[in-house]
Amino acid sequence: MKDRRPVDELSIEELEETLRIRKAEARLERLRRTRGAVPPKDLLTPEPPTPEPSPLPDEHLRFQEEGASAGFRARAVDEEEKPRRERRPLRVNWGWVGNKLLLVLEIVAFLGLIITLLGMWQTLQELNQQSHQAQQAQLPTATPTAPSPLIGVFILPSGHTPPDSPGGPAPEEIPPHLRDLVAAVTPLPAPTPGPEHAIRIHIPAIGVDAPVVEGDDWESLKRGAGHHIGSANPGERGNCVISAHDDIFGEIFRYLPDVELGDIVEVYTTGQVYRYVVTQKRFIEPTDVSVMYPTSSPVLTLISCYPYGIDTHRIVVIAELEP
Repeated sequence: MKDRRPVDELSIEELEETLRIRKAEARLERLRRTRGAVPPKDLLTPEPPTPEPSPLPDEHLRFQEEGASAGFRARAVDEEEKPRRERRPLRVNWGWVGNKLLLVLEIVAFLGLIITLLGMWQTLQELNQQSHQAQQAQLPTATPTAPSPLIGVFILPSGHTPPDSPGGPAPEEIPPHLRDLVAAVTPLPAPTPGPEHAIRIHIPAIGVDAPVVEGDDWESLKRGAGHHIGSANPGERGNCVISAHDDIFGEIFRYLPDVELGDIVEVYTTGQVYRYVVTQKRFIEPTDVSVMYPTSSPVLTLISCYPYGIDTHRIVVIAELEP
């Protein structure tokens, strides 16, 4: 019969004996687990026998001689066969290589196109810069040429078709009923320069400050803005027509579309400065020459191509002389 007294009722000798017995039981239990020794029956209470582990399921083995897997058994790898597998030659996927080479060629071609376009753009900018510098050197003076009537003007000035191009001006820029008359226009000889001719144009709102030459043909517009021969001189009663390029030969009128109503345009002659106030801004076809017709009051008409780099139309800015 076990002693069921609480711990505080036991004596020191009884506690030491209980501790010794428990240490012995723990030591015998460890021996039993490691060596299979059976502890004495007088020290340990008998334990129920440990049940035997159930055998592994073998139901799957009944199909080992049937089906697609019959005859396949695990076997050791032959040592002579193993190196033979490792020495198997690698095959090159030529399709993958061809695709990669094609991709590289496409990238190189694209980069070449970008470099070519950048080179063309840089060359154009250099030409424009050189033209601008040459025009600025002419600001103090200009060399006027002969005036001529408005008869024979079939398209607006500042176009991009040079006179030495095959076939002359682009046919789409000339009305069909006037194409046969283009060759009949003959330039007049240069007149004696006069103090009433325009020599400089200044538009503070868009940063324009360029020389003005007499004539708006291809060669004249290389040197600056061109005063149309036969139109009124600055300050006179009538229509003073001045044109310039927007994307070549200095890009003088590149920002003409940014002019606002009320902006000031200054036109210089040898002895005076005339101030005009912008009153209209229009976008028209190259064949609409009505903007160059004479007027009964002092008017300044500025003409350039539009839009920038495309030049299928013309932008026209009309300003009136400031009282």
